[in-house]
Amino acid sequence: MNKPERTLALLSIIGRGKGKSCIEMLNAQGIRYHYQCVGHGTAPSEIMDIFGLGSNDKDIILSFAPEGAVGALSADFGRKLDTNYGYGGLLIVLSLCAINRRSAGIIARSAASQANPTEKGADTEMNNENKYHLIAITVNQGYTDAVMQTAKKAGATGGTVIRARQVDAPALEQFGQPDAQEEKEIIIIMAPVTVSTQIMEDVNREFGMNTEAQGIVGARPVLKTFKLSDFV
Repeated sequence: MNKPERTLALLSIIGRGKGKSCIEMLNAQGIRYHYQCVGHGTAPSEIMDIFGLGSNDKDIILSFAPEGAVGALSADFGRKLDTNYGYGGLLIVLSLCAINRRSAGIIARSAASQANPTEKGADTEMNNENKYHLIAITVNQGYTDAVMQTAKKAGATGGTVIRARQVDAPALEQFGQPDAQEEKEIIIIMAPVTVSTQIMEDVNREFGMNTEAQGIVGARPVLKTFKLSDFV
């Protein structure tokens, strides 16, 4: 029996209004399972400007796909998908710890029905580049600027913010989180592994659960990143 194909997550952060074109590009590559929301870039920096992730509004797309489809996408970058001018954002590939079997089957079948065949001999396995972590920081609304100041002192270059609402916040009082606020901001930072631990420690110390910000800090290793061209 063949080993089930691993399911990966893809996070695309691009300019506002380009989400539809990005999803169409991913669909054409056999990646057809998506969620979309809106975010906002933090204060610009030189590196964030290069990546096209400055202070403009962002379309954020979370996609799921089998590893083979992501490998085929990787093979196509640099040939027909990537161009040599004006990048419009980033696509970040992340591993999943687990996914339920039915969802994985649906994702795999949707990819198989549309995917372009991978060229013979192409390496479709996504190995951890071991260079970056994707850090997610959830805090009460209004703390983003202060969190980013602390993160930048520790080595971050910028981030993307998503507005969110915590569900059933009053129920959390029984678990030791009194006065939990419903309005939240989720700050996404991609940082080199050499500084990611320091960023997380500093942010947690100043904005963790024992502070008024009530921050939650977590991270996942990044398997691979792609620059997305302006064609999307």
